[in-house]
Amino acid sequence: MKILVTGGAGYIGSITAKALEAAGHVPVVLDSLLTGPAAFVRDRIFYEGDIADRDLLRRIVAEHPDLDATIHMAARIVVPESVVQPYEYYRDNVAKSLELFDQLVALGKPRVVFSSSGSLYAVKTAPGIPPEVGEAADTFEVWEDDPLAPTSPYAATKWMIERILDDLAAATDLRAVILRYFNPIGSDPDLESGIYAKEPSHVLGQLVMVATGQRDHFTVTGTDHPTRDGTGLRDYLHVWDLARAHVRAVERFDRILDEAGSPSVVINVGRGDGVTVRELVAAFERVTGRRVPIALAPPRPGDAVGAYANADRARTLLDWQTELSLDEAIASSLAWADRRQDVLGYA
Repeated sequence: MKILVTGGAGYIGSITAKALEAAGHVPVVLDSLLTGPAAFVRDRIFYEGDIADRDLLRRIVAEHPDLDATIHMAARIVVPESVVQPYEYYRDNVAKSLELFDQLVALGKPRVVFSSSGSLYAVKTAPGIPPEVGEAADTFEVWEDDPLAPTSPYAATKWMIERILDDLAAATDLRAVILRYFNPIGSDPDLESGIYAKEPSHVLGQLVMVATGQRDHFTVTGTDHPTRDGTGLRDYLHVWDLARAHVRAVERFDRILDEAGSPSVVINVGRGDGVTVRELVAAFERVTGRRVPIALAPPRPGDAVGAYANADRARTLLDWQTELSLDEAIASSLAWADRRQDVLGYA
């Protein structure tokens, strides 16, 4: 199969392109390089440009008429930045995606796998249960049909695009498999791509900066959440497992929608368990064999308490489940930190 990957020079996009190749498929990368580094494209078929550029999309399809599907990953993704720059997020994530989808349908390429987010879910809490009881995190499991309540402009853009895909699928030939990612971490197996931000905003990236001496401590943002230890809770999965889920989505695309009985379907992609920030720090210390100095701070703007995936639908429809452990993902991130200078030219 030949698959168009928008945002294919990014962290998840480049690793998904590699997973497609490992499964015998051909990725065609479309990326503006606004954030993703050109080094991650490697020797793949590549078009530099905007996803809303209809002429460019027409050219891509003309040169690759055998495209089977599009994996749409191109997006702005930094939650705190979305709070202070909402216009840029709604423009680039929502308005441009609408142009992309309409043009794909016009060009006869209606199969779309969309990168959505587990941050859409409304926070589940157990009223009256204090964090020290240790059971409150069990209330944070989410199913695909649970209520949604995005807490940042970034998450709101993902929700809007899901709604657009549902409406287009009902009214046009467009068909959509929507993957709600939880929290990918790690690198690709050969350490050819990974987190590229010099100062990543996500938790594991911050921990790696402490381990590599770029920071002298790790800041825990938010300590009074209704979780078992008061810190935020996330469902962390190895990015290679997430990339494999995309491969299954394009390989089983028509079957997935037939089994779902709908022209569009949402599927959670996560490990299916929750890890608090303090538990992630403990795992990091276990992998590195070194203590992590920590400081405490309030939650960042737009931060949610967190959730973890019920992954039953992924097992059923994608025939997929995670294979790599939290410790393996942490070790992969650390190995990439050692390798990043060689690939990107900066540590």
